[in-house]
Amino acid sequence: MDEGDAMQYLASHGHEKSGNDVIFSWFARFQNAAAAGADAVNGTVGALLEDAGSLAINTVVDEAIRVAPPAEFAAYAPLKGLPSFLDLAITLALGDHRTQLEGLGLHMGATATPGGSGALFQAAANFAERGDAVLLRDRHWGPYVGFLKGCGLEIATYPLLPPTPSSDTPFFDLDGFTTSLEGLVQTQDSVMTWLNDPAHNPTGLSLPAESRYALLNAFMESAARNEHTGHTLLLDAAYHLYADEPHGWAETIADALDAGLPWPENLLICFAISLSKSHTIYGLRTGAVVYVHPEASSVQRLNDVMGVTGRQTWSASPRIAQHVLSELHATEAGGKAWSNERDRLANLLTARRSTFIEACKQKGVAVNPSHDGFFAWYECDNPVAVAESCANQHVYLVPLSGGVRIGLCAVPESKVERVADALAKAAEAIE
Repeated sequence: MDEGDAMQYLASHGHEKSGNDVIFSWFARFQNAAAAGADAVNGTVGALLEDAGSLAINTVVDEAIRVAPPAEFAAYAPLKGLPSFLDLAITLALGDHRTQLEGLGLHMGATATPGGSGALFQAAANFAERGDAVLLRDRHWGPYVGFLKGCGLEIATYPLLPPTPSSDTPFFDLDGFTTSLEGLVQTQDSVMTWLNDPAHNPTGLSLPAESRYALLNAFMESAARNEHTGHTLLLDAAYHLYADEPHGWAETIADALDAGLPWPENLLICFAISLSKSHTIYGLRTGAVVYVHPEASSVQRLNDVMGVTGRQTWSASPRIAQHVLSELHATEAGGKAWSNERDRLANLLTARRSTFIEACKQKGVAVNPSHDGFFAWYECDNPVAVAESCANQHVYLVPLSGGVRIGLCAVPESKVERVADALAKAAEAIE
């Protein structure tokens, strides 16, 4: 009797779940090499490490958590989240543009989630019909597929970059996006796109203002033409507070409304907020889904929908970080202290990226455009072979569909040039 026949208690969709997460399996290979005494370079993980190799921790956040009252650790949070935290989540999503957007007639709501992943689940569970395809770039964070598949959804894609560079919409394939969007509109009653911007995982790409505007305009125009088709634009903001323009999308939305672009009733914009990276509290699983719409009644209805979804899935999100971060950001001094420490950590990333891009240029390694955040990307047809070649040099990276992800967040600046050198040797060996 084979395993499938024996495990009759496992539902058919459960049988489809197999294999190890590719990121963690390559991280394990780095760990094994390091434990064996190799001078190994870790470019696998998605957490920010200090140059000495320890986990980078925002000390201001750490100190605030350690003095929080015991009841804040032990008590349930409200099902939708602490009100003060929900207000903070909206501000983290929109920044200084929040007041301007409210003045333009927009209403905002938020629901606490267990990390940014919880926010993605909320969107997958509520903004697309089962069987629909969700529109992604063709280079995207791998777990997106699992979140969507788990909710009975498929994926459609458009190219990460245009076939030829465009000065009108840099780093954005407008034609590819609109063609894919139109294809979905013709076959579905609702369309949703997930866009990890700025500081895209896995490439570090960030869209400039003109490309953000073009994408938003195309999405609004599609919603206006197809008034009976729901349109949801979800902005995955997992890394946005490490970007040069952390609130660029809020600014673009405000600019669009100022320019007279109408906001169709069938259009919703959401932000998936993660405090894991910005506040270095990965294990406390704290995030939020933030939604923006002109109708206050629609926002109130979404509050109910998201609250019920959370209750039926994870009950309530963890309370402690909601409380601590709300208190921390409630004062100018607290916010400034956090910001100063965040800037220190961001400078680690900036230095590593600059060194990496310059080293790749000198060694002839054609890496993708990379601007912000935790990662860089080497596009190739044989990512596993490239990653294996690098591993033979004790440089550990992550092979994904279409290329290799370089976790600059984990690579000490002193070893960044080794990564570029390993990629150059891998390319030469595989040609």
